Amino acid sequence: MATTQQKWEEHADKVLGVASSIILVILMLLTVVDVVSRYLLNAPLRGAFEVTELMLLVLIFAGLPLVSHADEHVTMDFIDRLLGRRALTVVIRLVHLGTAAAMFLLTWLMWDKTVRIAGYGTGGDTTDVLKIAVAPFIFFMAVMIGITGLVHVYKFFVPGEARANQATN
Repeated sequence: MATTQQKWEEHADKVLGVASSIILVILMLLTVVDVVSRYLLNAPLRGAFEVTELMLLVLIFAGLPLVSHADEHVTMDFIDRLLGRRALTVVIRLVHLGTAAAMFLLTWLMWDKTVRIAGYGTGGDTTDVLKIAVAPFIFFMAVMIGITGLVHVYKFFVPGEARANQATN
């Protein structure tokens, strides 16, 4: 039987996973339409590059908490074989704590950047062609990095299974 915590984690994973999948499909369709219209009709989509950049930003940063929650970051296990089970648990927790600290520092820096960019001119900084405001995207980055930091704080206190942290043969 799944606990409330497991249900909540599964729900959050599903929401972020579905959102990321939708963005990826839209990105693929946008790229196909842009390439076909560019090379067959000699009429590229205006601003397709900007939209692609912004959607990639959303895709990558929406996936960051998912990857952290699932322990699917790239790991190096060369030290795992040298440590006992207890020492490895301490190292894993310290890595989560350090990662959380780094994520919170990045959140603060991104938030500061968002405030400065939003204050530029009348509407803040925008993209060149479509004039899409950039500040909301940087705000989104800051929020996702902050959520990722919270995931690592959670993993520091409740480490769970060492799925990706186990040494591979």
